Amino acid sequence: MTTNAPRPEVLRYTAFSSTPDGGNPAGVVLDATGLDDGDMLAVAADLGYSESAFLTAPPEGLADGAERAYRIRYFSPRAEVPFCGHATIATAVALAERTGPGELVFATRAGTVPVTVTEEGGAIRATLTSVEPHTEEISAADLTEALAALGWPAADLDPAFPPRVAFAGARHLVLAAATRARLADLAYDFARLEALMHRLDLTTVQLVWRASATVFHVRDPFPVGGVVEDPATGAAAAAFGAYARELGLVPEDAVLTLHQGEDLGRPGELTVTLRAGDPRVRVSGTGARIG
Repeated sequence: MTTNAPRPEVLRYTAFSSTPDGGNPAGVVLDATGLDDGDMLAVAADLGYSESAFLTAPPEGLADGAERAYRIRYFSPRAEVPFCGHATIATAVALAERTGPGELVFATRAGTVPVTVTEEGGAIRATLTSVEPHTEEISAADLTEALAALGWPAADLDPAFPPRVAFAGARHLVLAAATRARLADLAYDFARLEALMHRLDLTTVQLVWRASATVFHVRDPFPVGGVVEDPATGAAAAAFGAYARELGLVPEDAVLTLHQGEDLGRPGELTVTLRAGDPRVRVSGTGARIG
């Protein structure tokens, strides 16, 4: 930040909840023009949320004709991340409160992410469309190390959900618990899991438990961001949707409901929409200002 530049306004919003005490909090800076990388990291570290979002003018040619297009960057308390779903939703809600619902376009490090914002029953709801996703296998040695860091016996995994690394803007290791009790009992080796995640370039580990054909409970350890657990993870939800469709675990056309944050006392709900013929994944949720 230049010496004479005023400190930008830092907003606080939660995503994937219509109340401030649920979902995942994010910092939002709607005009980060005067901030350099170190300033953004300092703001994110000061807030202590899993991520904060920073908006500047869009790159030339982004979504020609779009009235509301922006470059967006995301910082955890420790580092910049290529894409963050919950901070995208939080930012879209913040913008909609000021300029109304409609279409937004964000230029992220992972690619262009369009967002549609609507108002439903007095609540603002935002839907992001991911970049094109993909999945890849994880080696037996890396899986063994991940389970050791989590303290999960291999027998506690759901055999119907093969472990994979899934990407829809950021990389997440997907592991499925066989029981809700296994998912609820999360006490992992922070440093050990962090080291593995850095080596595999993972943003979170997406832990899931299937409650029904289209309803899942999820948790996301996030040690690489300096956070024990992310309360609601839009990027991981998008990656999981792509994973579940690619492996034939859900139909090509499907609407999935992901419950996250209950074990942290910050319940949130993420809606994942899959469309046949479109590889991208849509993730939607409400948001609310904090304070």
